[in-house]
Amino acid sequence: MGIVTKHIIIGFCVALFASFGGLFIYLEYASKHEFYITLNFIRERGLLGKVITLAATPNLFVFLVFLKKRQDYKARGVLLATIILALCTLILTFI
Repeated sequence: MGIVTKHIIIGFCVALFASFGGLFIYLEYASKHEFYITLNFIRERGLLGKVITLAATPNLFVFLVFLKKRQDYKARGVLLATIILALCTLILTFI
């Protein structure tokens, strides 16, 4: 595995971690109920795509940090993860 691929995978993993962290923070602090109860409520109402989109917001900050540090390949990994999350949201919207 080349150094470029390694940096893209690192950026991808950091973006997924930031998205799941954003999802957890949103569900934990924006709701009056517990995490799993809120998650089931969102799933039952069909709002999972919208919440995933909202949870992907921290990727913008991660992307800008990588660009500021001139770590372009890691920024590409973040962009790839964001595109995959957008495709998942699109699929969840039409299911």
